Amino acid sequence: MRADARDNRARIMTAADDVFGRSPSASTDDVARLAGVGIATVFRHFPTKTELLEAVLTLRLERLRERARELSGDAEPGKAFFEFFTQVVSESASKLAIAEALTAAGAVAGAEAQEAGRGMRSAFNDLLTAAQRAGAVRTDAEFPEVYALLIGASRGATAAKLDPAVRDRMLTLIYAGLKPYA
Repeated sequence: MRADARDNRARIMTAADDVFGRSPSASTDDVARLAGVGIATVFRHFPTKTELLEAVLTLRLERLRERARELSGDAEPGKAFFEFFTQVVSESASKLAIAEALTAAGAVAGAEAQEAGRGMRSAFNDLLTAAQRAGAVRTDAEFPEVYALLIGASRGATAAKLDPAVRDRMLTLIYAGLKPYA
C-alpha cells in the first residue's frame, strides 16, 4: 500500500472510531468529513459500512488486548488488574456504540474481531491470575464470573449513562467484592 493510501486508511480508522463511538447511527459521510477524505476514498478502503465498523471494533479489541499485555508486566499485578478493569468500563460506551452499529447494519463480528476478542479475554485472564497470585484478588473468583462482572459493569454504566463519579463508586463496590477477605 502506498504511503498516502496508508495515511488515508489511518485517518479513516481514527475518524470512524470517533464518529461511530459517539453515535451508532452515524454515516460513512460523517467519517469521510472528519477524516478529510472523499466518500469514494472511504469506500475504496472499506467497500461497506459494515466492513468499516468491523475494522474499528477489531482495532478497539486489539488495543485492549495490547494494553492488558502491557499491564501484565507491571510490578503490582493487583493495581494493573484494577486499572485495566477501570479502563474497559470507562471506554465501554463508545465500544458498545460501535458494536450496536454493527448489529444495526445486520452483521455480527467477523473472524478478525472474534479473534481480537479472544485475545483480549485471554490477556484479561492473565491479569486476573497474576492479581490472584499477588493476593490482590480473591482466589475463589474465577474467570467466568469476573469477566461477567466486567461486561455487566460496562453495559450497566453505558445503559444508565453514569457520570464518572457514580461509575467510580460502582467500581469501588465491585472491587471491594473482588478483594480477599480481611
